[in-house]
Amino acid sequence: MTTRPAPRTAQAPAPPKWHRTALRAAPWLARLGFLTPNASERAALALRDAAPALRSAAEVVFLIPLVGRDAVQDWPGTVARLHATLAQFQRQTDPRWRAVICGQDAPDDLPDDPRIAWLPFTEEVDGNDKWAKLAALTAPGSAHLQTPAYAMTFDADDLASPDLVAEMLTRAAPGGYLVERGYVWNVGTGAVGAARPQSLTEPGAKAFWKLCGSCAALRIDPAAGPEGPALLQAMSAHEHRMFPHLAALAGQRLTPLRAASVVYLLNHGDNFGARRGRVGFKARYVDRFALSPSERAAFDAAFPGLIQSPTDGP
Repeated sequence: MTTRPAPRTAQAPAPPKWHRTALRAAPWLARLGFLTPNASERAALALRDAAPALRSAAEVVFLIPLVGRDAVQDWPGTVARLHATLAQFQRQTDPRWRAVICGQDAPDDLPDDPRIAWLPFTEEVDGNDKWAKLAALTAPGSAHLQTPAYAMTFDADDLASPDLVAEMLTRAAPGGYLVERGYVWNVGTGAVGAARPQSLTEPGAKAFWKLCGSCAALRIDPAAGPEGPALLQAMSAHEHRMFPHLAALAGQRLTPLRAASVVYLLNHGDNFGARRGRVGFKARYVDRFALSPSERAAFDAAFPGLIQSPTDGP
C-alpha cells in the first residue's frame, strides 16, 4: 500500500545564493558530492542529463490556482478579478492558449469558452493550499499537459498583455520565457508603476519576476519524456525568484520577453502578501516608478477597465 504525500502548505525553501551560483556554474559539483542539490535542483539536473528533443510549442497553457471562498473576505471581488484575468486571455491577439483553473469553488458564470477548463480541488489542507493546487495543476501526466506547450503558472488576479501569447509562439524560445518588464497596479490608489530591470539610471528598479509569481513560462513536451513536466512541478513549489535558476540549471534558460507583459494587482483587499505584511515596499515602489502620462495612456489601452467594484458584480 502506497502512502500519498502530504499536500504542500508552504513554499519550498530556496538554497543560498552562493549555492545556486556555484551549481549553475559547475553542475558536476553535485555529482562529486561537493554540493547537495535540493529536490527541485535534482529535477533540473535530471532534465539537463536527459536533454530531450522538444517539439515546437503549439500553445500556451496558463495554470491558475484559485483561492477558496472560505479563505477570502470578499468572494465577489475575487470572482471579479478572476473574470478580469480570463478576459485578458480572451483578448489575446493569438488564440492558441488554454487556461486551467484549480479550486474548491467554481464560479457559476465562468466564460463559455472551450479553452477555459476547471480542475476541482478536493484535498483537505491545513494551511495555505495554493502550493497544493499548483502541485495538482502541474502534475506530470495531467490531461491538460499533453501537448508541446509553454506552461505558465498564473495568479487569478494578474493580467496578461494582449500580445503575450503571440510573442511567445512567434519567437519560439527554446527553453521558455521570463517576464522582466511589466506593471504593478496599486488597486487601492489607482497608481501604476513600471517593473523593469535595474540600470545605472534606475538602480532601485526591479525586474517583474522579482515582484510577482506570474512571470515564467517553461517549454514542455510530455512526449519527450517525464523530466520536463517534473521540473515544471518542482518549480511551482518555489517562490518566483527560483524560476530562472532552475530553468538555467536544467539547460532551458528562460528568454526575457520584449514587451511589458503582465500586470500584478496590489492592495485589492485580499492579497495574501498583505496578510504577511509584504505590501508596504511594493506600494512605495509603485509611487517611485509611477508611469508617465504617455506610459499610462498605453497601459490603459492594453489593460482596459476590467476590474469592477464588487458591488457591481463580476
